Amino acid sequence: MIAIEGVDAVTDADFDNEVLKAGLPVLVEFTADWCGPCRQLAPVLSAVAGEQADRLKVVQLDVDSNPEVTARYGVLAMPTLMVFRAGEPVKSMVGARPKRKLLQELEEVV
Repeated sequence: MIAIEGVDAVTDADFDNEVLKAGLPVLVEFTADWCGPCRQLAPVLSAVAGEQADRLKVVQLDVDSNPEVTARYGVLAMPTLMVFRAGEPVKSMVGARPKRKLLQELEEVV
């Protein structure tokens, strides 16, 4: 998995505690080492994590190492970005995007 500054990794084992029970909305990037668009998205997620830290938690989950959560949410393409609020997925986006576009998409759910 591509390490991203300011973005923690979550796993099948800690997903419920780190994402579903979080006090803030959580943006989860479903990612994989072999995913080129995921590498393109890394600096965008790092910037969003830093700028939105008071409003949004940003984490990533490696789909190859964590098949349970990946299957639970029907993730088939990488990167998939999913926003969870109060334990429920409230938005899903597929593919890399520039920071401005991502922030616009997040405004409606954060």
